[in-house]
Amino acid sequence: MHGLGNDFVIIDGRKELPDLSGAALRAIADRHRGVGYDQLIVLEPTTAKADLFMRIYNADGSESEACGNATRCVASLLMIETGKDEVIIETLAGLLPGTADGNGGIVIDMGMPNLGWQQIPLARKEDTAHVNLSAGPLSDPVAVNMGNPHAVFFVENAEGIDLEKWGPVLETDPIFPERANISVVSKMVNGDFRLRVWERGVGITLACGSAACATMVAANLRGLTANTACLQLNGGPLDMRLDDKGHVFMGGAIAISYHGALDHNLLREAG
Repeated sequence: MHGLGNDFVIIDGRKELPDLSGAALRAIADRHRGVGYDQLIVLEPTTAKADLFMRIYNADGSESEACGNATRCVASLLMIETGKDEVIIETLAGLLPGTADGNGGIVIDMGMPNLGWQQIPLARKEDTAHVNLSAGPLSDPVAVNMGNPHAVFFVENAEGIDLEKWGPVLETDPIFPERANISVVSKMVNGDFRLRVWERGVGITLACGSAACATMVAANLRGLTANTACLQLNGGPLDMRLDDKGHVFMGGAIAISYHGALDHNLLREAG
């Protein structure tokens, strides 16, 4: 499945959990010899007040706490399966409610952002609205945790930033003990925001839901937008909203690309 081109392999492990080593995860992620994905999702049983637990792996085999677009995809699968218009998905970042928007899209309540420097986490005490961090043309980011760490850089022209060069440098800066997702954002003439993302453990992606949430929070903190905004990512638009309690809502399109089975040889060769 994919949300605006942010693509996922989704495995239903509710009856039997798959045995996925780091090597197997990387083999499946290989877009030439495997399947290819930004994140691999395993659906697991839950003991919480939720419909299921969603485990998230990055393309490099590392585990992630949150993924907004994957949550929208999984919510859609659950709605098809159960016939419900509202579902709750448990992640390492907490419980995430999802609703159908009536137009084929899915809206996820991504919860409250964490803005304390220890919550990001950062390696030192900083004002997270203006972090003392720079690399090349990028400086003065907002740090936000949306279940995973983000650094949001506001620039004049997001298209002009060499994200492939500066993304990995900033992702692994010592200030981020758990690494970070790196976003570059510029405000467009029509009031929308152009967002490009370097995802931790993945690289440049067509879309990143948690980065969109972090950007919405950061833009609001900087006084660049009120409580609603449309973010234009490489793969298309996401509609963002902050409610009165500070929860971040994200809505947009999702799609199923295909159903299939992984060949046992792929996993055996990876082992």
